Parts: sequence; structure tokens; C-alpha cells
Amino acid sequence: MARNRADACAQGRPGPWWRRRRKGEERRPGPPGPYALLPWLLMGMGSFSNLFQGEAANPWLGGLGLLAFNSLYVSVVFRAFDRRKRESRVSYWLLAAMAAITLGLAIGYGGSWLLFFPLLSLACGSVLRNRQLAVCMLTLAAVATFVAVWRGHGGSDPWTIGYGTFISGAVTAALLTLAETVMELRATRQELARTAVEKERLRFSRDLHDLLGHTLSVIVVKSEAARRLAPRDMDAALTQVADIESVGRQALTEIREAVTGYREGSLATELDRARSALTAAGIEPVLRRSGPPLAPQTEALLGWVVREAVTNVVRHSHATTCSFVVEGTAERVRLTVTDDGCGPDPDAPATPGIGGTGLTGLTERLAAAGGSLRAGPGPERGFVVTARLPVDEAGPADAAGTPGTATSHTLGR
Repeated sequence: MARNRADACAQGRPGPWWRRRRKGEERRPGPPGPYALLPWLLMGMGSFSNLFQGEAANPWLGGLGLLAFNSLYVSVVFRAFDRRKRESRVSYWLLAAMAAITLGLAIGYGGSWLLFFPLLSLACGSVLRNRQLAVCMLTLAAVATFVAVWRGHGGSDPWTIGYGTFISGAVTAALLTLAETVMELRATRQELARTAVEKERLRFSRDLHDLLGHTLSVIVVKSEAARRLAPRDMDAALTQVADIESVGRQALTEIREAVTGYREGSLATELDRARSALTAAGIEPVLRRSGPPLAPQTEALLGWVVREAVTNVVRHSHATTCSFVVEGTAERVRLTVTDDGCGPDPDAPATPGIGGTGLTGLTERLAAAGGSLRAGPGPERGFVVTARLPVDEAGPADAAGTPGTATSHTLGR
């Protein structure tokens, strides 16, 4: 049996929760275990001494009562530290049996046997909570005081027994409840820390996907353009190579910002990068924008939409034109990105957030901000991405638009 216990410990099986401790974990005070309540049984040593010295009548009956009480006390105390067992009917029946034995021994013998009332109260305090505990403590204190008076203890002894009975159970319940609350708070803090780590991992993976997907697509497109231009126009090819270097340096900066969590996109910046990427791919970019200026957070979210949509257009669309329409009101703003390429299967219905990891991540981003994202085939051909967001407090006017005006032009012209 000892070997089995050693094997279980070696395999990392969890033991009782009051003894459970991870390797290398800092030892912290927690709820007391059942063993902390066992030394209180020494309060019954006076009764045992009476039996041993022959001062108690019917010693065999008293000894059986003492053995039964101690056995029930140990059983109740160990059940008290398992919530499922503590709240079961068996625990209440055991307390009722202890109460009957305590009452019988106290009435029959008196004297030091009255100390079983505080022990019974302590056992009740380890099991009962809230209103049940209050009713039980008051009842036990009253009964203990009455029995002590009836057995002829004068002076302050009856009130001492009553007070000790009440306070032992109340303090035990308060300490155990407080310790359980501390453990629950620790578990909650650990869960919140784990959730924060998962959210940060999700944020970083999403940012990294969006950043690298767009950047690598631009590098591939400009590399192809440089290869096509090199045989007949070396200066134009070198211009594309310089753009590749600039895009690479910018990608390094953005990745560092994404790692630290401080990256904030700009709609105007992303539209400018979209113009460069689409022009290099032979796609004509067109912008139409109207409405008031947007808050930085809204600009950042729409910038992510532009980045992902342009990446998909460059990679998959085979389009000749790509339009960006930004329409804003005092309450909401809508961004629509439309291309005239092949698009997906024309029979597939438009559904929110369809597509790969990028569109799924964007759907989650916009939903968290109270917005929505729809992506699907256009009415005739091509692909349409529509993002809607509520308007936060207006920030400084952006260079790409002014309040109450509408612009319509080709990007880069």
C-alpha cells in the first residue's frame, strides 16, 4: 500500500486538496485541513479520566458513549472538507447522532462531560453555514446552559458552557468560510491570468497573420513587377526593388510594435499602402469617402479591413479595378471594398465573416467593437467586403476626408 501511494505521488496524481501542492510552487497559507480540528478532542480527557479512575457510574455505558462521540466527530470533520459530502444528508444525520449522544452524556454525568457541547458546536460549525448555523448555535448554547444549570453548576459555570458552545461553532464556521473564500479568490486570480495570457496570444497571432500576410503579398507582387521590368527598364525595376526594401523595413517596425501591443493602424496610411500594392499588381485603385472624421480606434479597425481585403485582392482576384467606399454618419461608418475580379463561386451565398483566418479574425475584432463584417461574392462578379462600425467620439480630422464633404477620386492620381 505504501508503495502504491509512492507511485501515485511519483506520477503526479492529485492528492487531497488541503495537501495538494505543485512542484516548485511557493507555499502559501490556505484553509486548515481536518487534522487541525482533531486536537480539540483533548477537551474530552476529563471524561476519560473519570472513567479511568472509576468516578463515573456505569463506566461501560460512558465508555461506549465516549467512543461513539469521538468516532462521529472524526467522521464529520473529514466530511466537512469535501463540499459534496458536507452538504449531503449523511452529514446532518451524523450531527443529529452526535447531538443525541452529547445530550445523553451531559444529562447523565454532568461535570466535565458538559464540554462535549463545545465539541458538538465545533463539529456543527465545520458543516453548517448561514441561517442553519445561526439557529443551531443559538439552540445548542441555550440547551448547554440549561443542562449545566439543571446539573447543579452554580456561579458562572453554566454561562461559560453556553458561551463556549456558541463561540466555538461560530468562530470555526467563520474561519473556514474565510479560508474557502481566499482559496476561491486565488483560483479566480489564476483563471484571470490564464485568460489574459490566452487573449494576448490570440491578439499576437492575429496581428502577425495580418501583418505578414499583407507584407509578403506586396513583396511578391513587387518582386514580380521588378522581374518583368528589369529586361526593358532597369530604372523602373530598381524603383520596385527600393519599394521592396521599404516594405520590408516597415514590416520589421510593425512586427516589433505588434509584439509590444502598441501598434495603431491608420486608415489613410493603409489606403496609401493599398494604392502602392494594387498599382504594382496592375489593379486600378479608386477611393470614395464621405462623412465626418473618425476616432483613432475606428481608423485602426478599418485599416485592418483595408489591409486584409487588399491582400486577398492581390492574391486571388485577378481584378483590374478595386474600389474603396467609406461612408460615415454621426452614428455609424461603413467601409466597402469591391473588386471586379473572378471572385469565389458565384452560387455561394454571402455570409458574415466567411473566408480564411484573416477574415475570421477581422470578424472577431469588429464584433468586439460593436460592429460587423460581411464578405462574399458581388452582385455581378468580383468580391465585396463590407465593414460597419459605430462611431466613437470624433478625433482630429484626417487628411483623407473632412466633415461634411465627399470625395471621389482614383488613389495615387
